[in-house]
Amino acid sequence: MSEHPPVPPSRRVRKEPDERRDQILACARALFSRRPYGTVSNTEIAAAAGVSRGLLNHYFGTRRELYLAAVSEMMGVPPIPIPAFVEGASVRERVHQSIDAWLELLSRNRETWLTALDLTASGGDGELERILEEARERAVDHMTEVVGLTSLSREHAEVRSAFRGYSGLAEAATREWLKQGRLSRAQAHLLLEEVLLHLIERVVPGLAAAGAPGPADSPDSD
Repeated sequence: MSEHPPVPPSRRVRKEPDERRDQILACARALFSRRPYGTVSNTEIAAAAGVSRGLLNHYFGTRRELYLAAVSEMMGVPPIPIPAFVEGASVRERVHQSIDAWLELLSRNRETWLTALDLTASGGDGELERILEEARERAVDHMTEVVGLTSLSREHAEVRSAFRGYSGLAEAATREWLKQGRLSRAQAHLLLEEVLLHLIERVVPGLAAAGAPGPADSPDSD
């Protein structure tokens, strides 16, 4: 007879559904951020997450649904804290810090970001466009708070539109940096910083002073 009692077989720890889903999504984000969307399969994501393909499909269905969830998480979680209002800090310093943090986020999620831009540019993916539109609105909220123009942007729709236009420039500049290689990160940063400062110092005051567009400015007035 053995001196020691038999060791019971180890029990596999079961994760809660939300925890398992988060694990799959984290692995998907990591793969999508390193490689183009079309080269990453659900089978590969499942293997990286240590789950079966069937379980992955149970949570997310198709690869497109999983990709949309990855983009939504990347854009939905506030990744860039608003710089604190430190006494003596200039608007330029706050803008510089905020842009640097945003570029770092995109650098870490390069392929996810570029694929999202490419898919929306080609049209036909309304759900992805909705995710990015919501992200653009949050970006405008972030920018106006960074530069202290939140109240003004709420009172003047044309001011908010100017920041929406700037966000379009920001997307184009990051594509030039991350995809085309025609801008370095430092050059993209310089472009975005100087344009934003010009916008808030020279353009926004003029827009606010000019007032809202009247009936003659309506597209249907011709």
